[in-house]
Amino acid sequence: MKKKLSKYISVIVKILICAVFVAPFYISLVYSAKSREETIRTGLAFPTSIHWENFARAIDVSNFWNATKNSLIITICGVVLILAVCSMAAYVIARNDKSRFYNTLYYVFLGALLLPFQVVMLPLYVQLKDLHMLNTRTGMILTIAGLQIAYNVFIYTGFVKGIPREMDEAAYIDGAGKFRTFWSIIFPLMKPINSSAMVLNALALWNEFQASLIIAQKNELRTIPLTQFYFFGQYSVELNMAFAAFVLAMLPIIALYLLMQRYIVSGIMSGAVKG
Repeated sequence: MKKKLSKYISVIVKILICAVFVAPFYISLVYSAKSREETIRTGLAFPTSIHWENFARAIDVSNFWNATKNSLIITICGVVLILAVCSMAAYVIARNDKSRFYNTLYYVFLGALLLPFQVVMLPLYVQLKDLHMLNTRTGMILTIAGLQIAYNVFIYTGFVKGIPREMDEAAYIDGAGKFRTFWSIIFPLMKPINSSAMVLNALALWNEFQASLIIAQKNELRTIPLTQFYFFGQYSVELNMAFAAFVLAMLPIIALYLLMQRYIVSGIMSGAVKG
């Protein structure tokens, strides 16, 4: 009886946890498919009919395709920049872990993880203004990608420490320099951590709001998170169109996650535990 009771409790707990994670998706889908009147009348009940016009109006009102283009450019360029810079930095730090300078540099990156965005917000704005990078995609890419560097260096360094140094030595014997050794030997071995970093950074850059709000002050440069302002006015809220935009914005990230999900856990665990 105790075993059966324990099994039933375990199943119930798992169902409740699953419901907690599924609930936001259900709410988004239900609200995006309803009219305003049906939302007020039925709440979270399943819609009697799907109002596809919510999606069409959300795309039109928020200039969705332009925002999608901006988000795609920033996300793709930012992820490529993060993967290249952080993997190389982690390789240098991991291979020189007995050097006081590189150890100090590594702990500087760890310390940066503890800094909230509000601490660097004002200096960041002033610096971008002095460099004439406000309202530019270049400024957004460099800033948003830069905010992710500390965490990525941390997980990449742990992964590189698990790659045997003998592989570097064999490459040097064959005449390869450090640059070629990294890109030809080490970087291909980083496939698990690269896949994990790609998904996690794509999610972070796609949903980034705070830095984008400071930098992108022109409508033509706004990303998808910033377009949600169009649905929340001072005297009215277009809740159904807002959720329709939410659903459309989720689709690319969900597709990327489904393609890369088998690498995420293995890559993060390797980066966090090894070394």
